[in-house]
Amino acid sequence: MIPDEYVRSEYLRWMYELVCTEEYTKLSFRKLFAHLDSVEFRYSHPLDSSRYEDGVNLRYRFGREAGIEDSRIAYILDKKPCSVLEMLIALAIRCEESIMEDSRYGDRTGQWFWEMIVNLELGWMNDPNYDAMYVDERLDIFMDRVYDRNGEGGCLFRVKDPTRDMRTADIWYQMNWYLSEYFKEEYHV
Repeated sequence: MIPDEYVRSEYLRWMYELVCTEEYTKLSFRKLFAHLDSVEFRYSHPLDSSRYEDGVNLRYRFGREAGIEDSRIAYILDKKPCSVLEMLIALAIRCEESIMEDSRYGDRTGQWFWEMIVNLELGWMNDPNYDAMYVDERLDIFMDRVYDRNGEGGCLFRVKDPTRDMRTADIWYQMNWYLSEYFKEEYHV
């Protein structure tokens, strides 16, 4: 039987490798990832419970790919709540697979993930620059929704001219507003 600690470390490695390809970064962000995985994703908007569940379900996707039974994943990984890292990666995957998938561009899961990290103002938080207190401050701003109306200052997504205050919308709607703006700029629609 695979030791519990090995499964936990492989899960973190698997998440890291999903979005830390050379296409997106040549730097190490292992300290940031470990930190994001240690912080519980908390939410105030009721619809963001779906983001929480997506994060938990990411564990079972890992289990299927690693050949580990669901019951073993539940026993080992479901002892802790959904982490910020799990939610972010699950959201990036959902963005790519449910909305943005396009064979002409390949898998852009990493792109969506790193855009969220940059918007959280954590894009420079590679291992030599890692500052745990700063990361905690940024995560509190995000989860407490203490950012500007357009998402500037700590939201996962920023839009130029939101139809609604981003602080009152769930993360899924925020992402869709961002993607609508992205399409208009990227494809000159």
